[in-house]
Amino acid sequence: MDLISEVIRTVRVGSAGARLIRQTDPRGLRFSAFTGSGFHIVRRGTCWLITEHGEPVRLGPGDVVLSSSGAAHGLSATPRALADLPECVMGPVPPEPGPADFEFLCGAYRFEHGGAPQYLRALMDLLAADIAAGTGPGTGATLPALLDLVLAEVLRQWHDEQDTSGRPRADDPGIAAALREIHENPQRAWTVDQLSSAAAMPRTAFTRRFTAVIGMPPMKYLTTWRLGRAARLLRESDAPLAAIARQVGYTSEFAFSAAFRREYGTSPGGFRRTPVLLAGG
Repeated sequence: MDLISEVIRTVRVGSAGARLIRQTDPRGLRFSAFTGSGFHIVRRGTCWLITEHGEPVRLGPGDVVLSSSGAAHGLSATPRALADLPECVMGPVPPEPGPADFEFLCGAYRFEHGGAPQYLRALMDLLAADIAAGTGPGTGATLPALLDLVLAEVLRQWHDEQDTSGRPRADDPGIAAALREIHENPQRAWTVDQLSSAAAMPRTAFTRRFTAVIGMPPMKYLTTWRLGRAARLLRESDAPLAAIARQVGYTSEFAFSAAFRREYGTSPGGFRRTPVLLAGG
């Protein structure tokens, strides 16, 4: 099972936004923490990635920074403390005219309700990678595709780097089989015994392995997946709430609504009525 594709499907619940920034102030910019997942693509010049506790990381054209769960960070012409950088005011602000020493594309999926997917929250929050330079800012329907591309590429590079780290691989065959059952049949009344049988593993070993690989126990993941799929259905279809509840494994609209509110902090109807904006930044 391709977990990276599942992460991308999940983050699409959020509102996509991007903005081209031409930096002329040598002091750099600080990006406050936010609820979501974002990235920067360096298009021109060099800079330093500044975090609260880590060492500065030098970046150049083609480098990408992924903020998997929205941690505070900054970009600066020289290494300096994060608190010393002026805060970037986000929003649909056009780039400064004229030439600039440093230029980058800033994009994000922002979640109005709930946080970043568990798989992203389990990562080191700020990851630096290199992709092909020259990616331009997307608008309208092309923007989610651009964000998907960047997210997928950085996650694949990170995943490949974990091969020799000793950590459990997310493509473990037994766990992949259980995930496939959950993803393809969320409406089933799954138990841990049934999922461990699908993984061809003893219950205790399956639970331990699943938790190590995915970052949460099987039944917690099942609930998270069901509600994430429900959120996508609420955004992408006009199906009645009772029908969506059945599709994701809830026997009543009341039970579905209660679980959804616990996860997203709002009712399914309220979530559906929240517009998805493809605005800048």
